[in-house]
Amino acid sequence: MQRRGLLIILSSPSGAGKSTLAKRLRAWDPTIRFSVSATTRAPRPGEVDGREYHFVSEAEFKRMVRDGEMLEHAHVFGNFYGSPVAPVQGAIEAGADVLFDIDWQGAQQIQKSALANHVLSIFLLPPSIIELRRRLVSRGQDAPEVIARRMQRSWDEISHWDAYSYVLINDDLDRTEDKLRTIVAAERLKATQQPGLIDHVRSLQTEFEDLS
Repeated sequence: MQRRGLLIILSSPSGAGKSTLAKRLRAWDPTIRFSVSATTRAPRPGEVDGREYHFVSEAEFKRMVRDGEMLEHAHVFGNFYGSPVAPVQGAIEAGADVLFDIDWQGAQQIQKSALANHVLSIFLLPPSIIELRRRLVSRGQDAPEVIARRMQRSWDEISHWDAYSYVLINDDLDRTEDKLRTIVAAERLKATQQPGLIDHVRSLQTEFEDLS
């Protein structure tokens, strides 16, 4: 019986390990697809359109939102980001899981969408705020003012932890990865993800009646 795919939402404040765990999850199961978001920001060196992001103009982005072509969207640090709905719908129907690296605003939009029954939402908490800042600084990717903005934003993100089905404290990367795998494996077995169950139960009922 082919199962339906999951919409796996992974959210956290910057520096809590979201990107690393997303990569590990896909390494564990390469069939998990990563949702390629659309964005209005300019490509960074080495980024390829359609791989990291779909790079679109602000006018095109707003048109997609207006025409209902976005599953979720948000305005972050001066740019628009969103998830096109068509490829996600196709993946779900084909039995493929889709992984979303989005914030709480995007998660809420997806949880209220027509695909809500297939959502698996997971929030990652850092072990401490001091450790969160240390991780941001040690990455060496952002200027001090950017790190300051990310830290200011982090509490707002953390305050929405209780809107998620699962919450993991990422104090040890390996242990958190094990828990993440366990959650995904269990969610795949939910009745809502197995469309063939109804036909199977009906066949059992027919067999039972034939024996009567």
